[in-house]
Amino acid sequence: MSSQVRTGSRRARIAKATGLGAVGALLLTGCSEEVQLGWLPTQRDVTNHTPEIIDLWVNGWIAALAVGVLTWGLILWCIIAYRRRKGETGYPRQLSYNLPLEIFYTAVPIVMVLVFFYFTDKTTTNLTTRTDNPDVVVDVRGKQWAWDFNYVKQDKYFAGVQAHLTGETGVPETLPTLYLPVNKSVELEINSRDVIHSFWVPAFLQKVDMVPGKTNYLNFTPTREGIYDGKCAELCGEFHSEMLFRVAVVSEAEFEAQMARLKDGQIGEEYDRNPYAEASK
Repeated sequence: MSSQVRTGSRRARIAKATGLGAVGALLLTGCSEEVQLGWLPTQRDVTNHTPEIIDLWVNGWIAALAVGVLTWGLILWCIIAYRRRKGETGYPRQLSYNLPLEIFYTAVPIVMVLVFFYFTDKTTTNLTTRTDNPDVVVDVRGKQWAWDFNYVKQDKYFAGVQAHLTGETGVPETLPTLYLPVNKSVELEINSRDVIHSFWVPAFLQKVDMVPGKTNYLNFTPTREGIYDGKCAELCGEFHSEMLFRVAVVSEAEFEAQMARLKDGQIGEEYDRNPYAEASK
């Protein structure tokens, strides 16, 4: 008997130590920058929108975890509280028509859904609201398998060519590059020249579909200088993997210097094509 007691107490100590260690590890990792960002590929101050996107993402996971813990707790409580006791036979006593409990598990989910909807709608509205008279307007046109950038207010353009991923060094420097001035409001007019593409800069935490014949818009203010990788996020054909680009967020002086190096004019719809119509001929 004494050996069983000692074994039981040893197991209890081990379980307690393991639990404390797990809680401690969770608290320590919660202080890391990766956890605070929800393991997203960005920083809080890349654009004016990244902080609220990160907050919605992280808080959404916290809420989901809280709902999970509550649900698991209620399941375990029901299993323990309403189990068949020793000496009893047959099914445990069945309960039904518990009005307070029914009101609880009807009202609480409704309140939770409304709260989730409010914060999601608020963030989505902020992200999709167009800026009045933005400082920079760029007509971004995706094509198989490169990018054209028309700087509307500057009346300048850049015509991109397809990247070739040969494995050699220096390829990133040859990618089509969209230049934007830091701390200036930007509106991107998202268009496609042929098939459905998708404009995606992971660090900006925003992705917009490029649909032939329809213009979508992306409004934001870049707030941190740097070079950010972008890509097409919609399978668009044979060389989809090479439809890459970069975004260079630079000072206003560097932006103006880059505009001076570009060609005058715009390359617009005259270079669009309809591959679906061509295929039907």
